[in-house]
Amino acid sequence: MLKQRVITALVLMGLLLPALFATNPWPFMGLTVVLIAAGAWEWGRLNAMPSGAVWAGAVMCLMACAVAEQMGWVQRTPPLVWLIAGATWVLLGAWMVQRGVTGWGLWPRSVRWVVGLLLLTLAWVAMAQAHQIGINFLLSVLVLVWAADVFAYFFGKALGGRWIKTKLAASISPGKSWEGVFGGMLGVLVVAVLWAEVDHRWALTNLSFYSLLFAKGWFVALPALLFMSAMSVVGDLVESLVKRSAGMKDSSGLLPGHGGVLDRVDALLPTLPLAMMLVFWI
Repeated sequence: MLKQRVITALVLMGLLLPALFATNPWPFMGLTVVLIAAGAWEWGRLNAMPSGAVWAGAVMCLMACAVAEQMGWVQRTPPLVWLIAGATWVLLGAWMVQRGVTGWGLWPRSVRWVVGLLLLTLAWVAMAQAHQIGINFLLSVLVLVWAADVFAYFFGKALGGRWIKTKLAASISPGKSWEGVFGGMLGVLVVAVLWAEVDHRWALTNLSFYSLLFAKGWFVALPALLFMSAMSVVGDLVESLVKRSAGMKDSSGLLPGHGGVLDRVDALLPTLPLAMMLVFWI
């Protein structure tokens, strides 16, 4: 399993890094839209759609991303779109986590499927737009999610259940603890401060997400960073909930040793659109 994980990670890095740093944005957009379409295919399977609809969903997601690019949304998305996307993630995520696995099954299957395809499309548009804003900006958003996950893991392992006996969401992800969530938030704050300091010392013109927030003051940056960290957890919980509802351990086996695409990007699905929402509205 470890060997498979390492090989898959190396292959993905070998594909993503050249595309990320290419002077032309098309390699990055092309590679990521294929991954998002794969996620759409997985989404159809998780929601027990017929085989034809599963493949149609992947094609529909590809077409929706292409239409968004042709409309110029990659360069400039109407800010209202990000506001609606952010509100949808907050409200839908809170509802799903509160209602649990059984609540998700009460939704009509076709509605669940369409909503997921829409959110996947918006996540791709947000990623493509963040890449065009600047690599430093995009990487800072990606690292925010990774920092929240890594710090949450280690804090959860070391302190989980010692201070707060109640589990975060026992019926969805029994291993997650409140100590892990707070540890993830602390890690995000540390990374944000250090990253913004590097931006300042190197006088970078391509600012990170953190620097843009800190430019508005701590009273804006602190709640925004805590909010983003919390929503990365929501993204993780939502995917875990859907997998439990479907009776599946992984979203697919497309990435040997890692599971599926959705298993790797679940926390990014809400945070990318929310990062764009904060940039445009704050």
